[in-house]
Amino acid sequence: MIRNVCEKIVEEVKKIFVSSSDVVEKTLAAALCNGNVLFEDYPGLGKTLLAKAFARVIGAEYRRIQFTPDLLPADITGTKVFRNGRFELVKGPIFTNVLLADEINRSPPKTQAALLEAMEERQVTIEGETLKLPEPFFVIATQNPIEQEGTYPLPEAQLDRFLIRLKPGYPKSVEEEMEILRRRISWKKDDPTDEITPVVSLEEFRNMQRFVEEIFVHEDVLRYIAEIVRRTREHEIVEIGASPRGALALMKMTRAIAAINGRDYVIPDDVKLVAKEVLSHRIILKIEYAVEGYSGEDVVEDALREVEVPKVVR
Repeated sequence: MIRNVCEKIVEEVKKIFVSSSDVVEKTLAAALCNGNVLFEDYPGLGKTLLAKAFARVIGAEYRRIQFTPDLLPADITGTKVFRNGRFELVKGPIFTNVLLADEINRSPPKTQAALLEAMEERQVTIEGETLKLPEPFFVIATQNPIEQEGTYPLPEAQLDRFLIRLKPGYPKSVEEEMEILRRRISWKKDDPTDEITPVVSLEEFRNMQRFVEEIFVHEDVLRYIAEIVRRTREHEIVEIGASPRGALALMKMTRAIAAINGRDYVIPDDVKLVAKEVLSHRIILKIEYAVEGYSGEDVVEDALREVEVPKVVR
């Protein structure tokens, strides 16, 4: 049943966002884990459109924050104002289900840090008062890796709080590029997301998240995940490898991928499918290798080649 619903979600998003199913499915998998997603790629690839369309399709409340150098933490979380002789809480846009943090690296570290508590604990603290965020809650952030002027790179501690980092990439063919143009002509406007009909209600989506928590993971698969993560720390070009949070993130994503594929158990191929997107942004390379062009993806690829794949029988 959950597989059919997931297929409908992916199909509906792809009516708006022209791409392979891979990016949409991994976004859905992260959402099923209540995980934060970082879209990092060149400008104009539809990252914002994908985030908005996805939120609409799962029936979630959606808000967008355009991160700019003058954005303040209170502009995200909210603040207390004095009205009618008393202080009243004015909630910020973070009180939603899906928060799109657009061009997150354009705001200074103090403002970026306003998201840390929300991304990790699903709560915010405003002037000493701690408030729970709606369920589900997750952040979809975008950033362009090629821009340096006027940007503030995300610190490693915040990158580690993104369950997955995705790179949508350019259209794969001329036909795909033409399809983008055809759809724009048929929409007769730039943003068609207001016409999206949700595939599921928010409560149904919460039930899907609960189902993912019941997915079985064999001991051999757990060992496979643990060995891959440990191998990222032992690699010769690595300064700091993936943390236990990375191992947990990889396990969560494999369970969601299994559910999307209609299984109630994880197989090693699920691990291979998402390992690079889950672990690579958590790896810090030694400076001499980083300047030579090596990346976290290279480290994860090496780990996948070196660790023996278990033969799991359900």
